[in-house]
Amino acid sequence: MDFADGEAKHETLCLKFKSSDTAKRFVKQFNEAKQATIKAHIVPSPIKNYPPLSLYDLAPMTFSSATLTKLCVNVYTFRDCLALLDGRLKQLTTFIVQIVFIDDWIPVPHNTDDLPNLKCFSLICYNSTRAYRKQVLPLLRRMSYLEELTLYIHILNGPTFISGTRIDNEILRHMSRLHMFTFYMACEKYIDNPTIRISKSDIERTFTDIKHRSVACMIDYFDSIKMISRVFSFPFKFDRLEHIGNNIPNIQFNFVSYLTLWDPKPYKHKFFVRLARAFPILKYLLVWNIELPFFRRHESHLYDTDWCSIVEFPHLISLDIDCVSTYYVEHFLNEIKTHLPHLTELKVNYQQLDLVTKNFTRDETRRNCAQVKQLIVKYPIIYTKDFCSYFPSLLI
Repeated sequence: MDFADGEAKHETLCLKFKSSDTAKRFVKQFNEAKQATIKAHIVPSPIKNYPPLSLYDLAPMTFSSATLTKLCVNVYTFRDCLALLDGRLKQLTTFIVQIVFIDDWIPVPHNTDDLPNLKCFSLICYNSTRAYRKQVLPLLRRMSYLEELTLYIHILNGPTFISGTRIDNEILRHMSRLHMFTFYMACEKYIDNPTIRISKSDIERTFTDIKHRSVACMIDYFDSIKMISRVFSFPFKFDRLEHIGNNIPNIQFNFVSYLTLWDPKPYKHKFFVRLARAFPILKYLLVWNIELPFFRRHESHLYDTDWCSIVEFPHLISLDIDCVSTYYVEHFLNEIKTHLPHLTELKVNYQQLDLVTKNFTRDETRRNCAQVKQLIVKYPIIYTKDFCSYFPSLLI
């Protein structure tokens, strides 16, 4: 693509880079362009990631502009984010960045001047970080003129939970012009004393300010040694949520298309019924659970009657059940229990798949496999006649 060709035709330029070489060519053409006003919009990577950019080691004049006002970009490290805010983009008013890793150590110092022109800032990082206080907060303190802030971050070994008081003291009181704050903040921490447990009400009581009325929280405890607490603005505006346990709140996540489930405690059928209702547009689902559901004696009747309500995932296209017990493989593929009309990608243990489908002859598990185009397994597939009949859409 010739970047300069768009100077009179497009106020906003939308680009996706499928290789780092393409990105480098864009940087070169960007610097050569002589437009008076350009809004460059580099689309962030979706789940099937395009390669993120790495810019921190480029000289300031290698990628700079005196006219750029909006930039949306996917970068590799927090250093790349800081490099873009070191003064090379002086007129930037909107900066939307997705970061792969937030480093806890920055070897090269960057310009830390305030950013008075920045009015809208969005930072999303799906990987956990230990550098929230050391790196992220100092960056936010440079943005005292912000009017809109979006923050998605997973903090490792930090506070037990993010309280409303902490958000006020560390962020909001430094941004007097802020009128929109959309956030998801998770804290993952090992528990020192398993007898002391934080509850949802403990967290909710800290959000007493009127600005925090639409806030929800979740708490998951794992084997009495680790907990993940989450607070987020509601309605939940992000498209990704990870490491969710059995304890999902009774609310809808209408924008989430990518979800991972992780819990040492078993999932029962009624959990998946609630899950499907809570995440109505889910497209990508990863499940990790090796424990079978256990029914107490007075619940034994539920084992047979639990399937009265079929789990419906009408938009799910990708399912990863490679690290689960055979029970869950059967649960997802059996059309009597789960309906997956658009499943096109399946990652699964081949031996479990063979067992559940009765060597690819079982009718109850046939329909949910019929649309699969990509089957991801660890061992070579034996393409028997029954197997090929079971996966007629498979791209071989």
